[in-house]
Amino acid sequence: MSTKEKSLNFIEQIIEEDLKNGLPNDKLHFRFPPEPNGYLHIGHASSICLNFGLGIDYNAPVNLRFDDTNPAKEEQEFVDAIKNDVEWLGYKWSEEVYASDYFQQLYDWAVALIKNGKAYVDNQSSEEMAKQKGTPTQPGVEGPNRNRSVEENLDLFERMKNGEFEEGSHILRAKIDMTSSNMLMRDPIIYRIIKKSHHRTGTDWCIFPMYDWAHGESDYIEQISHSFCTLEFLPHRELYDWFLDQIVDPTKIRPKQREFARRNLSHTVVSKRKLLQLVQDGHVTAWDDPRMSTISGMRRRGYTPTAIRNFANTIGIAKRDNLIDVSLLEFCVREDLNKITPRVMAVLDPVKLIITNYPENEVEWLEAENNPEEEVMTFRKVPFSRELYIERDDFMENANSKYFRLTLGKEVRLKNGYIIQGESVVKDENGNILEIHATYDPETRSGSGSEASKRKVKGTIHWVSVPHAIEAEIRIYDRLFTHENPDGNKEVDFKDYINPDSLNVIKGYLEPSLAAAQAGDKFQFQRLGYFCVDQDSTENRLVINKTVGLRDTWAKLDSK
Repeated sequence: MSTKEKSLNFIEQIIEEDLKNGLPNDKLHFRFPPEPNGYLHIGHASSICLNFGLGIDYNAPVNLRFDDTNPAKEEQEFVDAIKNDVEWLGYKWSEEVYASDYFQQLYDWAVALIKNGKAYVDNQSSEEMAKQKGTPTQPGVEGPNRNRSVEENLDLFERMKNGEFEEGSHILRAKIDMTSSNMLMRDPIIYRIIKKSHHRTGTDWCIFPMYDWAHGESDYIEQISHSFCTLEFLPHRELYDWFLDQIVDPTKIRPKQREFARRNLSHTVVSKRKLLQLVQDGHVTAWDDPRMSTISGMRRRGYTPTAIRNFANTIGIAKRDNLIDVSLLEFCVREDLNKITPRVMAVLDPVKLIITNYPENEVEWLEAENNPEEEVMTFRKVPFSRELYIERDDFMENANSKYFRLTLGKEVRLKNGYIIQGESVVKDENGNILEIHATYDPETRSGSGSEASKRKVKGTIHWVSVPHAIEAEIRIYDRLFTHENPDGNKEVDFKDYINPDSLNVIKGYLEPSLAAAQAGDKFQFQRLGYFCVDQDSTENRLVINKTVGLRDTWAKLDSK
């Protein structure tokens, strides 16, 4: 990796220092180790981009390793979703591996610990063990089972493995130091009994390794050079190293755990447990609800892999936890969608506009550019007729001089079409406007080259031809929480901050070019924002998700 190309973050500095101190380049090996107990979220996306990005920068392999050590919470559904998310983000792993691949080796090493007097079986209650463990300011004390004989421990551990004991009745503990200032070193649990079927090993095992035991040992088996974790695992590093000390071969690569800070996102939560609560309590429809911070939710909403990668690169890697404003992520989404999405016309709050001097039953197909950002400009045809839909707030009956959209007696241009002038309105008995009547100047068609077409007017509005409009269900999504840090106050239930207006379902009218749109297709609705076709769409019913507006409206609200 060339250090001239960019300044290095502290993770890269660690790697560069190790290379300078003799670690061969071809021994660099990274991993991304998700637990398959839920869907990945934006925090995982940052970790994915870090580890797989290092693999690309250093031309080193990156393993996708599933930490599948708790069958009570893990499912194949989550394994498949995680693989899909990593691939969608644009990364390829060198090996797909599982902690369960190493269950026999981990067990054998645990037996070796017992034989070396460094592990023992404890069958006290959890309350008794908690008392003996002490507190952060008070050392722990040894329990009555700590000095069992090797023979008795081997026998009990074998019986644990054979399923002779109930869940919670026996555990295997490392024999380290009950007076350590690091409470994680006070004889931590290595194995516990879980009598549930595992999604890969079935009922072959009823004892399962704890994360701390499986983590470093799996890194060692795979010869991972650098094991990067979030900051909450910093206290675990001492235990990580102690476990490695018991098994490591000095002729092999010894993994190194290092930590980086979580990057929390405002107006959302990134705890799998809390995300699961939102699903189970019905606050959202599923893990991939477009309001969720999950990668699958963002994908469904219309976010792009490029936008998420750019976001991860922009926020970078830090040593201290902090809260990133979600508007930065939305900026990255807008920036990418602006480059790649075709522009189309859609009306979401319609009022009918009748051009009284346009011939009845006549249809004209006007030329419209697809995306001004394209290197080679392409165009499409949109139908124009006597009756159009326009946005209700694009008309004001009694407007002041600063209003540049449609009003009575003033001109405005219809996008890709003609200049029109408001003439009159038709209202219901309550004074609500049902129709706007206007006249058009047939010499002013956009792109016709006529002198009249070059006439400047201050306002341009979008429209959709009524007889050609496609009706669609439009899901307007907003931030799921009204508070920027909904789980920042432990005295308040994070669900108290749920935004009651996070979803608004309306009917919209789209230009007919969207008739063949497929799930996942993305568009800019001109003057409205970026939108994406939802997976709920059918042949006869188009469902569209709002991805993000054209500008950050929350910034204005927050400033107020």
